Amino acid sequence: MSFVSEFKEFIARGNVMDMAVGVVIGGAFGNIVTSLVDDVIGPVIGMICGGIDFSGLAITVGSAQLMIGNFIQAIINFLIIALCIFSVIKAVNKFKKPAPEEAPTTKECPFCKSEINIAATKCAFCGSAIVADKQ
Repeated sequence: MSFVSEFKEFIARGNVMDMAVGVVIGGAFGNIVTSLVDDVIGPVIGMICGGIDFSGLAITVGSAQLMIGNFIQAIINFLIIALCIFSVIKAVNKFKKPAPEEAPTTKECPFCKSEINIAATKCAFCGSAIVADKQ
């Protein structure tokens, strides 16, 4: 099989396409959440906290300047973004229907308590006749 045909087969698989769609939608959703944090939630938190902006904090060690404030601000932004994503996923999960339960395929022999096929009329383990359940 040639490299090109292998590549075509790889790309044509459903899971690769699903992953590509997920990455594109995830990137777009990331932009929405970042805008929500930067443009809506961030200013409200800044107002509540008295206009605190950590981005200007720095520590000078020798000739190097460590931008601690940017790091703290990035951590705060991450926590807010994680909270927003958690809230959205939790809301979406409320609307999902639970998967239907599968019908049982086995039952218990009333005599020897072995697990047997649901359609069995005789137990394979003890040989007892099994009366069909009335429904």
